This record gives sequence, structure tokens and C-alpha cells, in this order.
Amino acid sequence: MRKMQIDFAAPSVRRTLYRTSPLAWAALLAGGALCAGALYAGYHTMAQLRAADARMARTEQARQPAAPLRADVPKAVIPEAQAKAVNAAILQLNLPWRALQQSVAESTPKDIALLALEPDPRKQVLKITAEAKSADEMIGYIEQLKQQEFFAGAVLVRHEIMESDPNRPLRFQVEVQWGLP
Repeated sequence: MRKMQIDFAAPSVRRTLYRTSPLAWAALLAGGALCAGALYAGYHTMAQLRAADARMARTEQARQPAAPLRADVPKAVIPEAQAKAVNAAILQLNLPWRALQQSVAESTPKDIALLALEPDPRKQVLKITAEAKSADEMIGYIEQLKQQEFFAGAVLVRHEIMESDPNRPLRFQVEVQWGLP
């Protein structure tokens, strides 16, 4: 015969605590420890995030230019000659050298000798001085320059036969209009 448990006590907290198994108490204790650990880790992470936000705010504030001390300070007047010189230097610095050199190199055959490249940034013109053995090579070179995507057009400016050279090369100058892609 099986053992019977008869309990006439009214349901209460004390009775529930008394009847709770040790395994349930261990699980409750482990769960409480895990919750406390998670609470601590969350608090620690939030403190780190607040500190990082404060550092970022200080960095952004330091990067912003300081407010002018006085709003009534007159602006500096730059002489026109100086302004033109600065603008010319900026145009020279902003030349698309890489694209110019690459386009000239791609269209220059081996039988053409390049002597000079002279850019004019105001007109967006590149003057190319070169030498060829014949007029046909010169014309072929100009046609190849016209085919380049970076160049808008190529025009022969002048040409002459170099009588002082024993090979008598044809020296010519081409103006190439470039267009920014």
C-alpha cells in the first residue's frame, strides 16, 4: 500500500514555502544570480555608452570653429592683383594632370617624339610640341588626339621642317581642347 499524504492545513505562503522542493529553491537562487549579473552588466554597459557619448560630444565641440569674438570686425580687403595671382595658382593646382598625361600617352605612337606639354588652365587648352618623320605621321597623330574622349578637339597650330637636324624631322605644335568628364 502506498503512503498517503493528508494535509488539512489551509493554503498559505508558509505552507507553500515548506512544500517547495530543494531543487526549486536552487533554481530560484540561480535565476536570481543570473538576473543580478545581467542587471550589473547592463548598468556597466550603459555607463560606458554615456562616457563614450560625452567624449564624442567634447570632440565635436572641439572640432567646431570657435565663435567670433566680435561680429563687427571688418573683412580683409585683398588687392585685385593678389586675387588674380591666387586664382591663377589655384587653376594651375587644379589641373587634371593625370587625365591629360594619360590621354596624351594613349594617343601618342612610338614614331612621334613629344617635346613639350604646355597647359593653359584658363582656356582649358594643352599645347603639345612634338616631332615626326613625315607629314602623314603628324596628321595621323592629330587624328588620334581627336579620338580621345578627354579631348574636345585638336588643331594644328604650326609646323616646320628642322633643316639643322640631319634627319630633317617635322616639328609641329598642336592645341588640344580638354573637357572635364
